[in-house]
Amino acid sequence: MCSAAFAAAVLFGAVAGPAYLFGLTGGVRSALVGAGVVLAVVVFAVRVVSVLVRFARGGQPSQPGRTSPDS
Repeated sequence: MCSAAFAAAVLFGAVAGPAYLFGLTGGVRSALVGAGVVLAVVVFAVRVVSVLVRFARGGQPSQPGRTSPDS
């Protein structure tokens, strides 16, 4: 979740940052901030789901109690 939050924060900053950096007002600022929020939420969700799916595919060793074929 930490990496997902970091990725979402970086993306939000990249999209909405210019609105604050250049002092934009009105519809442009609203559009950039709104797009930043939407994209950040999507990136957060995709990252969390991808990590959970990869974790679920971990699998079990073929021989219980052994961690590698050499042991």
